[in-house]
Amino acid sequence: MPRLVLLTEGFTGRSFELKAERSTVGRMEDNDFQIPAPSVSSHHGEILLRGNDVVVKDLNSTNGTFINGEQVTDEAVLPVGQSVRFGSVEARLEASAPTGASGKKVLDKTTVLPQGVKMNELEKGTQKITNFDKNSPFKKKSNKTTWIFIAIGAVIMSAIIIALVMVVTSRK
Repeated sequence: MPRLVLLTEGFTGRSFELKAERSTVGRMEDNDFQIPAPSVSSHHGEILLRGNDVVVKDLNSTNGTFINGEQVTDEAVLPVGQSVRFGSVEARLEASAPTGASGKKVLDKTTVLPQGVKMNELEKGTQKITNFDKNSPFKKKSNKTTWIFIAIGAVIMSAIIIALVMVVTSRK
C-alpha cells in the first residue's frame, strides 16, 4: 500500500497511507491528510489511486503543488520514490515498507530538508558576540596595522604641508 512520507523539517517522519481511492490533503482538519503549515491551502489537493498509479490533483491551491519541481496545473502521476510538494511542504511517495528476512519492516532513511530562516528568528535580530575564545579561529583582528598606516599617512601629510609652506614663503 503506497504512503506519503513528509520530509520537511517540523513534519519529518509523518506519513499517510493511501488506502482510499480518493484522499484529500490540506491545512484544515476535515482533510484525510492534514498538514498544518501556513503554505498549505485549507483544501490543497487530492491523491487519487487509479489502478497502480498514484495521481496528484491540485485544487487551485494558493502556493501550488509540484512533482519533482514541476507545477501540477490539473493532475499528474506521482511515481514511487518521487517527491511532491504542497506549498513548501515536501513529501515522498513510498511503496509499502519492505520486510526483511526476519519479517520485520525495513526502515529507510528520511532526509530533512532545511526551511531556511523562520519568522521568529527574524524578530530576534542579529546577536552581537563579544567574547571570543583565545584559540578560536574567529579572533578579533588587531588594529595595530591600521594605526601604523595612519601614522605613516600623518607623517607624509606633514612633510607635504611643510614643503608647500617652504615653497610659498621662499617666493615672497
